Amino acid sequence: MRACVDIGGTKVAVSLAEAGSEQLQARQTEPTAKTGDNDAVAQQVLRLIDAACAQAGVSAQTIESVGVSSAGPFVLKDGCVELATPNICGGLAGPARGLPNDWMTAVVEAPLRQRFARVRVENDAVAALEAERRWGALQGMDHCAYVTWSTGVGVGLCVDGHALRGKNGNAGHAGHTFVSDDDNHDALCGCGNVGDVEGLIAGNSVERRFTQPAAALFAAAVAGEPQALQRTDALCRVMGRMLYNLVATLDLQAISLGGSVYWHNREFLLPRLQAEIDGRLLPLTRGVRLLSAGLGDKVGDYAALALVD
Repeated sequence: MRACVDIGGTKVAVSLAEAGSEQLQARQTEPTAKTGDNDAVAQQVLRLIDAACAQAGVSAQTIESVGVSSAGPFVLKDGCVELATPNICGGLAGPARGLPNDWMTAVVEAPLRQRFARVRVENDAVAALEAERRWGALQGMDHCAYVTWSTGVGVGLCVDGHALRGKNGNAGHAGHTFVSDDDNHDALCGCGNVGDVEGLIAGNSVERRFTQPAAALFAAAVAGEPQALQRTDALCRVMGRMLYNLVATLDLQAISLGGSVYWHNREFLLPRLQAEIDGRLLPLTRGVRLLSAGLGDKVGDYAALALVD
């Protein structure tokens, strides 16, 4: 058996898969642990693996490998990944961000290695990129990206058939780049930046900036409410500029889009985001397509499976 772990700023999900199978089973999920010691997420993952094994009627000792797809950035300590994730670690931006801890990192890999022989931890967008290239909308593409628009904004990048990782596995953190001159105090990102992409448009940022959940804002925009349309158009400009920058920098063929904010509003968002790319510097953008994730709202689960498959 293999354990497939998806760690996000909102929830942790664990599924099991038999060796050689693409069928996920015994899924367990909980809100991401954010209180207690900074190994709380790792302990939560271990507990959820045990619960999944109990549900499947197998011993946890049958787990041969664990794949962890997690929101980053990552910090390496003694060769093991710790999370410096803005939507989990409250010490990065301080009390103003409102997280109930002062963690600078969250220990993840080391406790898992104490129990399991093979553990692979990757940025969730990089793992989702692997899954989308294997089973989803990016099959057959060597120059592409996966972008998640969810609690945070994450990116996985592939050039010349190679997924980019960087010195600490942090390549692709375009959500923490600046594409706007909006440095308003209400755009505080969990990383400490003010006015980066995530601070402006991530799911948690939308609610903080506009005092309504992202779902309500987009529902109002779909219904034609003028202020909501103005706000969502501004969100699309920020995301669209980031997507264009990826295309222009890496000469991409296509970008697959997922994450809860995007997925639940994809029919509204996709044409607006495509319009931010079309017609700009045609030698770079001609024929570049934005695609909804082929794995749909299961991309996070299959991202973890791609790490152990």
